[in-house]
Amino acid sequence: MSNICVLGCGTWGSALAQILAFNDHNVTMWHYDKNKLLKINKDCSHPNLPNFTYHSSISFDHDLKSAIKNTDLIVIATPSKSVRSLSRLLGSHISPEQIIVSTSKGLESKTLKRMSEVIREEINTISEKNIIALYGPSHAEEVIKKFPTAIVAASQDIENAQKAQSIFSSEILRVYTNKDIVGVELGGSLKNVIAIGVGMCDGVGFGDNTKSAIITRGMAEIIRLGVAMGARKETFSGLSGIGDMIATCLSKHSRNRYVGESLGKGKSLEEIMESMNMVAEGVETAKSIESLSLKYDIDMPISNAVCKILFEGKDPKSMVVNLMTRHLGDELSN
Repeated sequence: MSNICVLGCGTWGSALAQILAFNDHNVTMWHYDKNKLLKINKDCSHPNLPNFTYHSSISFDHDLKSAIKNTDLIVIATPSKSVRSLSRLLGSHISPEQIIVSTSKGLESKTLKRMSEVIREEINTISEKNIIALYGPSHAEEVIKKFPTAIVAASQDIENAQKAQSIFSSEILRVYTNKDIVGVELGGSLKNVIAIGVGMCDGVGFGDNTKSAIITRGMAEIIRLGVAMGARKETFSGLSGIGDMIATCLSKHSRNRYVGESLGKGKSLEEIMESMNMVAEGVETAKSIESLSLKYDIDMPISNAVCKILFEGKDPKSMVVNLMTRHLGDELSN
């Protein structure tokens, strides 16, 4: 039995806390908004998870210092844009032996850093080996219904990855390990941009042929960039790569696909974001992809097209025509 704190009371943090509680761990959940935390504690439910009831053993704490005190493992389950500020708050309270599990999928837009890099910069009391990325195709809406799910725990230290594997694994959640934390984080973050592109295909009325092309060639772009940034090519064939790509691009639960579909139907990005009460990480990540493609001199036409539609108001159908009529090339080298 481990003492675990989950930082963030979103849908995925709540689903993970539920899994951990059913695995007989001592679980505390923290949220910055005291009123929201009090309501969750009172109702024992989550507004974005219908028919969900928190396990009776889960406790809730608004005080960050007391929430993480004497914990073996800390799960960061907040939007990526909050990870640096949260890590800064954590910094003075973390002991060297504690393990941090990051589930936040995204890149920091200003620095282009992965979440594990952001955490390490702000919490210098722990080693890089004590940071784990827990990624993969995992819609919270399905996990709470106990649908079988497989994800991956990645860390430079395979023993720490195996600790997380043992803690989180159950009959409904199977956790694999991987030492390629760079590839796992990039695969889980960059696919969100491609999911927006796939959603646009639905929005304008294109079919499976188009979506298959976007997914396949989008993954080729991600692999090119990932390898240039130090990831292993094989990682993108795994759960945080093609696995997460499939789930995010094709699922009704996908926020990123929803953003793309709404854009394809003619809605503005501002209008879409105002209507959502959850975060679609791919919007901010699109900015990062554009910068990274320039930095590493990697050709990423699909990702860059999505960025132009999002932030320059380009027409989705016209951008698809541009993609279809760009210079021809070999499948394996372009």
